[in-house]
Amino acid sequence: MTIFRDINFPPTYKYSSDSEHIPLEFYEETFPISKSIDLLLGYFSSNAIKVLSKSLAEFIYGGGKIRIVTNHIYSLSDYRNLIENTSLSNEDKVIDIFSDLEELEKNLSQEGKHFFDCLKYLLNNDRLEIVPVKFNGVDLSHCKKMILFDGQDYLTTEGSINFTLPALLKNAESFQVNAPWISDVSKAIIKDERKKFDLIINREHTSYSYIAREEIEVIINKIGQNKDIVDLLDDSLSLSNGRYSDKVRKIIHKKRERFKEKLHKIATTPRFPFTQGPRDYQKDAYNAWVENNYSGVFAMATGTGKTITSLNCLLNLYSKKNFYRALILVPSIALLNQWEDEVKSFNFRNILKVGGGNNWEKDLANYCSNFSWGLKEDLVIISTYGSFTLDRFQKLYKKVQNEFLLIADEAHNMGANNIKSKLTNLDIKKKIGLSATFKRIYDPEGTLAIDGFFNDSPPYTYNFSMEKALELGFLTGYKYYPIIVELTEQELEEYTIISKRLLKYFDFKNGVFRDDPMVEILLLRRKNIIHKAHNKIDLFSSIVEELRKTNKDKYVFAYIPEGYTNNEEGESTKILNEYLKRVHKDFPDIKMNSYTSEDQDLGDILKGFEEGKIEILFAMKMLDEGVDVPRAEVGIFASSTGNPRQFIQRRGRLLRKHKDKTYATIYDMVVIPKLEEQADELFSIGRNLVKNELNRVAYFSSLSMNFYDSKETLINVCRKYNLDLDTIINEL
Repeated sequence: MTIFRDINFPPTYKYSSDSEHIPLEFYEETFPISKSIDLLLGYFSSNAIKVLSKSLAEFIYGGGKIRIVTNHIYSLSDYRNLIENTSLSNEDKVIDIFSDLEELEKNLSQEGKHFFDCLKYLLNNDRLEIVPVKFNGVDLSHCKKMILFDGQDYLTTEGSINFTLPALLKNAESFQVNAPWISDVSKAIIKDERKKFDLIINREHTSYSYIAREEIEVIINKIGQNKDIVDLLDDSLSLSNGRYSDKVRKIIHKKRERFKEKLHKIATTPRFPFTQGPRDYQKDAYNAWVENNYSGVFAMATGTGKTITSLNCLLNLYSKKNFYRALILVPSIALLNQWEDEVKSFNFRNILKVGGGNNWEKDLANYCSNFSWGLKEDLVIISTYGSFTLDRFQKLYKKVQNEFLLIADEAHNMGANNIKSKLTNLDIKKKIGLSATFKRIYDPEGTLAIDGFFNDSPPYTYNFSMEKALELGFLTGYKYYPIIVELTEQELEEYTIISKRLLKYFDFKNGVFRDDPMVEILLLRRKNIIHKAHNKIDLFSSIVEELRKTNKDKYVFAYIPEGYTNNEEGESTKILNEYLKRVHKDFPDIKMNSYTSEDQDLGDILKGFEEGKIEILFAMKMLDEGVDVPRAEVGIFASSTGNPRQFIQRRGRLLRKHKDKTYATIYDMVVIPKLEEQADELFSIGRNLVKNELNRVAYFSSLSMNFYDSKETLINVCRKYNLDLDTIINEL
């Protein structure tokens, strides 16, 4: 980073219009690297900004703040735009301009509708302060000084300085620079000038009077005015005019070339995608990861920015090493494309996608060949887990793995046998696992394998709970309605028969099933009964009817059970199709669609939902993991999943923030077996199952906006099974 000490100042530290080093040179060298600029001037004119547009654009782009104390005489345009009216015509447009250095410079270099909007934006954000004054209450203020700060040192100048267009291009200007490394005298001068300027800008200096808006003198034309005031209106100068035009042209040409280099550097250098920089929690996650030897798990609630947090770690590595290399693993094609967009937002430009039909093998082979010869280029590989397990990918990746950061999204997938087996053969030094829920239900070995690979264990290297996310406003608030669904008589009978068969495998002393293959078969059969409970479809229709009455039948997500069922004609059909048919029958005018692996143009479907062209979007598992759909406002969970991870992921789709979403609403169908309350063995099994279901429901309900409304429903279930709701919540 360039600082003042890197500048080649004149030996005398003096700039003069009649010397080799003219004042324009000083401005162009110092303004781009300054953090703050204080000007104590005779006259100020916004026309000067046009000449210095490139240097001032860099200064503004870097977050600089400028304070100006000036005379009470202004041009008509400056008075109208900077004193009398500081409201912006289009703030969103200006924000876009400020995020693009080239666009910012273009608007500062010419008169246009956005020129004064840029200055007004700085005024409104306390980055530009203009204070008109009179000296001793009556006289023009002719002090002409500057104080500049680069984050390390202060410089001051004193001499013949006006911040106007003629002063920069043609007038006889000169000033002396004081720098702290010149002498102790310079240090003392700098200290004194800073103190004096602060007194003036804070309206505490007794020699200056601070005038009201109506006391400002506005210069409308040149007639009868002295030369200095005429200069305020002289905006017709060109670089072909003036005694020093050759020098001016050389400086501006040099600046133009340096500005092009700056734009190229910005265009090719990775950076954090938001101007405010990483949030504190993202910095905390990075520091914790480094402390854990560049390995660990980020257990973060959906919607808290897991992607940004992990890519910020890659950005920090780039800042230290000046290169970036990473492998990002994702579970689906949708996330493959979503991660590509996020990676590009950080300006990591070299990306190779592996999966989804991409022809990646030749490119990766060439990269690995060059890598082995020492040509180690930047690269981000984004791969699906399916492609990651391929032998041909593994063979190539092992050649470069030591210098690649591994980021595993939805990292619970790494516990699957086909992926877990590949991990043991890898030697990856830096790695991050991302997920809202790492625990693999019914697979403790898979969970341990993930923890072992990332050298981590609960509560993990960094943890960001849903409760904290709601409290800090990262997720939208929600209303939660758990709705009890009863089994039909036939379903209950079948459920009871299976439960009785399970009795001989149940360890009543420890409250768990014994390890036996038949247990898994029977539990799966019984789970399918709850999963496909027939009464859900009637309840679904009644929920849609209620949404229509309250005009909330838009931006609705519906999770439908997987699998097949028999329709009214006794034919086997997808459960999803039965729901679609029922909704179309009851509400023929509702626009709906499905989001499944069989549907084409999934991106278009999500876009249609976002735009309100699709009112209800039906899904089964495709939207479980990571896909961003922030516009979703209502969720109907008809798919009773015994897997807490699936439930957490599904609710996460609803809790993402959106500017037009006040809160989310979730209807959750909870199937409870209708067993008589009795102290027998069958009841004990049922009680355990109900408690497991309430583990999923109770905590989420306790964080909702309407907890006391939904609490009664849950308490009634708890009473029936001798459970205590508060105890369940506290245990969680």
